[in-house]
Amino acid sequence: MSDNIATIADNLARVNERVANATTAAGRDPASVRLVGVTKYVGPVEAAALLSVGCPLLGESRPQQLWDKAAEASLAEARWHMIGHLQRNKVRRTLPIVDLIHSVDSLRLANSIDSIAEELGLRKQILLEVNCSGDLEKHGLTADGLKELLPQLAELSHIEVTGLMTMAAREGGASAAAENFAALRQLRDSVASECPPNVNLTELSMGMSHDFETAILEGATIVRVGSLLFDGVCR
Repeated sequence: MSDNIATIADNLARVNERVANATTAAGRDPASVRLVGVTKYVGPVEAAALLSVGCPLLGESRPQQLWDKAAEASLAEARWHMIGHLQRNKVRRTLPIVDLIHSVDSLRLANSIDSIAEELGLRKQILLEVNCSGDLEKHGLTADGLKELLPQLAELSHIEVTGLMTMAAREGGASAAAENFAALRQLRDSVASECPPNVNLTELSMGMSHDFETAILEGATIVRVGSLLFDGVCR
């Protein structure tokens, strides 16, 4: 396991260097981008190794995997992000675990989170997921759907919307990714003045292992990186 820890530490250092270089190229402070280490393809041992070498923000796509990993003593200090689709029947068990939910894509889900957060005595930060690529298999609001949703969030007192999230198109490479990420930033800028008091769209969660540098150049404040962090790790 010591070899794995060393490998993960090296991987994290390289990713952090690339984040720093991308933010510098964009004329931004490297501290303006947060790295979420995505642990969906590894077990709790590898996730704990990533935590131990300096990556406190961990992300999971599936609620069951999130619940299982969060229950591990070795991951007690992790700050969890729910980055995948969240069904309403999974909200109650998920809310106490997570710092941030990236993937709210409907008023029904927002209402469910708000209601259960109130019952549990919590106030939760969320991001609104927007489908900027138009890929039919992806979740997310349309641009018009986001504009319709924003005023409906005003009465939800136990959630705080802190930004938007998207994923780039599967096809089209870096140019398509840049277009999708720019579209999210431009959408955010266009609706900022229409937001109710509990909506502050400062965060842009976009970019994964293959395109996070492109996302940073287009304004990402959160990048979700998984495979690069565990490259060469034996399980």
